Amino acid sequence: MERPMESRWPHKISYIKKKRFLPGPTLVFPFLGNVIPLVTNPTKFWDLQSALAKSTGHGFSVNYIIGKFILYIHSTDLSHKVFANVRPDAFHLIGHPFGKKLFGEHNLIYMFGQEHKDLRRRIAPNFTPKALGTYTDIQQRIIIKYFKSWLDEASKSPNTPIPLRLLCRDMNLDTSQTVFVGPYLDGESRKRFNVDYNYFNVGLMKLPVDLPGFAFRNARLAVGRLVDTLSVCVEQSLNKMKNEEEPTCLIDFWMQENLREINEANINGLQKPFQYTNKELGGYLFDFLFAAQDASTSALLWAIVLLDSHPQVLEKVRSEVAKFWSPESEQPLTAEMLREMKYLEAVAREIIRIRAPATMVPHIAGEEFRLTEDYVIPKGTIVFPSVFDSSFQGFPEPEKFDPDRFMEERQEERVYKKNFLAFGAGPHACVGQKYAINHLMLFIAMFTALIDFKRHKTDGCDDISYIPTIAPKDDCKVFLAHRCSR
Repeated sequence: MERPMESRWPHKISYIKKKRFLPGPTLVFPFLGNVIPLVTNPTKFWDLQSALAKSTGHGFSVNYIIGKFILYIHSTDLSHKVFANVRPDAFHLIGHPFGKKLFGEHNLIYMFGQEHKDLRRRIAPNFTPKALGTYTDIQQRIIIKYFKSWLDEASKSPNTPIPLRLLCRDMNLDTSQTVFVGPYLDGESRKRFNVDYNYFNVGLMKLPVDLPGFAFRNARLAVGRLVDTLSVCVEQSLNKMKNEEEPTCLIDFWMQENLREINEANINGLQKPFQYTNKELGGYLFDFLFAAQDASTSALLWAIVLLDSHPQVLEKVRSEVAKFWSPESEQPLTAEMLREMKYLEAVAREIIRIRAPATMVPHIAGEEFRLTEDYVIPKGTIVFPSVFDSSFQGFPEPEKFDPDRFMEERQEERVYKKNFLAFGAGPHACVGQKYAINHLMLFIAMFTALIDFKRHKTDGCDDISYIPTIAPKDDCKVFLAHRCSR
């Protein structure tokens, strides 16, 4: 017997009823919706959603994916409305359309209210100038090691371009692991970690089929193993910090602050201020790793693309770096030096503006929410505020790569602050954005000082590809050569 309409559609409301007057496909396949176009060509899919959202004055469009009604937001003001209302009775940040199943329960992005504020406060010491200085030293050693291997590979076939996407990804994974958990991952653990992280990355872009043999299932199981590994690192760091040793990585700074807060409570006769398990802390560390890994890889690749196509900007970067640091010097490039490189910072921010690595920040509507006077978002809707689209609103000549817009004289960053959403906004704004900018600046400074590079230009090579953050379609193929010795 045929089931009634109400049992075939979530919340007894059909896609058409939820869509109402909004731009979006008129008809969709039962259950699957438009998931096939999304998986096979995500760039085209999201470009179409953006175009639909801009086609009317509403600033958003709709679609239907695997039983989920989705709403894509182009308007910066409406995106801010979502970011500002992350709470149990409004929007829940999910990180991925099926994120909770994939990332697990012990995840920073699912937290609300005071508990979330307290955790962010305890995370803050991980990104002090002292901590960033420690990380810069680690990052620099690893970056130089990988640059040498890239240049060695390039020297074997100088007329053959090298695709940098996977090389940058591997470098970033090494950097993130070492910065976050330092000495607590041995060689064998790192190998297993890298294999599992690759399972996770592949699963992000596949159909969410949680059955044996499917990429999504492999990804979900891999996350569990990754969190278990990081939980062991937490325990080892905690023991080290109890011995009052000097922090050498992010988890050390974190555990040092946790112990300080616990000791302070004990002295004042108060209860233990928090009850985080090692498993929970391992889950939070995985959040950091995910955020640092893929978004950072995207930013590094676009830095190379944009600097290659803007030689005058490249020359100004090299000139500024040379004022503070020379590759021939025995002195490392320090965090203090980076803080003085104002033009380099402007370049880094403009790269992130014009090519926001994570183009959208998915949320789910926990309850009905009035987005505009004439539209209420239905409960259960997955909402995609586009931080990418916001970058091209407000700013003068937004399509132009113009780092000077972030210099103090122009003050565009202040005037159009609401449109610079690459790090999000509201209570869940990226807690590690200083680290992200620092890492990008360090990479640009060293890459431009140590390496001569030229893009291998082909038709469409700079088109956007989703992997799941955005990258050049050709995986950023470049010719590399030594610029100077080190």
